[in-house]
Amino acid sequence: MTSISITKVRANLYQTVSEVNESSQPITITNNRGKNAVLVGEEDWKAIQETLYLNSIPGLSQSILASKEEDLSECTSYDPNEEW
Repeated sequence: MTSISITKVRANLYQTVSEVNESSQPITITNNRGKNAVLVGEEDWKAIQETLYLNSIPGLSQSILASKEEDLSECTSYDPNEEW
């Protein structure tokens, strides 16, 4: 991950934000107090939040992994009237 000082970010904030959004690569913003931060593009942040949410659902990832073993011919089609 790229690191940049807070002074340089302050001088080039617009360019830094544009680079993060274009590359989807986070940047660590450093300071001399040892309390750093990470700049992440909004779309990437939303994806991270979605992943964290989905991973919080018990059994979801195991269910998805187990579904790889299912024969597609045994899968049923979507029925919008099906009771859940």
